[in-house]
Amino acid sequence: MELPEVLPPAWQDALDELAGHLADERGLAPRSVDAYLRDARQLAGFCAGFAITDPDEVAPLVLRRYLAALHAEGYARASLQRKTTALRQLFALLARRDRVDVDPAARLASPKSAQRLPKALRPAQVEALLAAPDVDTPRGQRDRALLELLYASGARVGEAVGLDVDGVDLASGRVRLHGKGDKERLVPLGEPACVALERWIGDGRRRLLAEAATAGPAVFCGVRGGRLSDREARTIVGRHARAAGLEGVSPHALRHSYATHLLEGGADVRAVQELLGHVALQTTQTYTHLTQDHVRRSYERAHPRA
Repeated sequence: MELPEVLPPAWQDALDELAGHLADERGLAPRSVDAYLRDARQLAGFCAGFAITDPDEVAPLVLRRYLAALHAEGYARASLQRKTTALRQLFALLARRDRVDVDPAARLASPKSAQRLPKALRPAQVEALLAAPDVDTPRGQRDRALLELLYASGARVGEAVGLDVDGVDLASGRVRLHGKGDKERLVPLGEPACVALERWIGDGRRRLLAEAATAGPAVFCGVRGGRLSDREARTIVGRHARAAGLEGVSPHALRHSYATHLLEGGADVRAVQELLGHVALQTTQTYTHLTQDHVRRSYERAHPRA
C-alpha cells in the first residue's frame, strides 16, 4: 500500500492530537506511541489517496475497505487487530473532542484471532537454563541474576532492564517493577533469586563497573556502565538457553513459565493477574488452558481407571 509522503493538514492535526493523548494523558511508552501512530498514519494515507482529506469525512464503509485492503495484501490477523485498535483509539479521541460528528469506528468489528497458547518451559528445563551462566565471572553473575529475576518475578523484559538498584529490597525479598502505562507493582522473589541478585549487586556489578566511565542506577548494566537494552537481555537469555540445550527461549517464555507454574501449583488466578500486572483477568486466564492440560495428564497418571 503506497502512502503519500505529506498528509493533508486535518489528518496531520489529528495524528498530533493522538500522539499527545497517548503520551501525556495515557502515559504510554514512546515505543507504544510510535506503534499507534504508524498504524493511524497508514489509515490517514489510505484515506488521503481517495481524496478524503479530513477525518470527519470518513464513513464506516471506508474503514471496512481499508481493513479489507490490508487483508488482501497479506497482513496477519494479529496485525489487523492492532491496526483496528489504533483507528478506534484515533476516532474515539476525535469524537470526544468534537473533531468528528460521528465516530465511524464505534461499531467496527475486530478480526478474531486464533488462540495461541504461550510456550512454557518444564521446571527441569528452567533449572537447566538458570544453571547455564558461569557465576565465577561478573558477566555470569549478571546473567544468572537476570534469569533468576525473570523467572522468580514474571517480569517483562523491559521491566527487568528498567529495574534500578533502589527498586530491589533484598531484606523483604521484593522488587519494584514499572509496567505498562508506568504502573508500579511490588513482586515477591524467592530465595534463589535474592541470592543471585545479592551476589551480582554486591560483587559482580561492582567488579564489572570498576573501569567504567560512569555507573548508572541500573541493576543490569554492561561493561561501559550503561543499562542493558531489551535486545541485549534477549540475547543473553537466548545464549544461555542454547547452552542448556533449549531452542526458541525468550524472556517472555520465562514469564509464561512463571505464570503457568504458579497456576499448576494452585495459585489463585487473580493473584497471578496482580503479580503479572495484567489489567484484564481474561489475559491471565490464557494460562489456565495450559494448566488444564497439566491436570488432565496428572489424572491419567494417577487414577486407576483413567
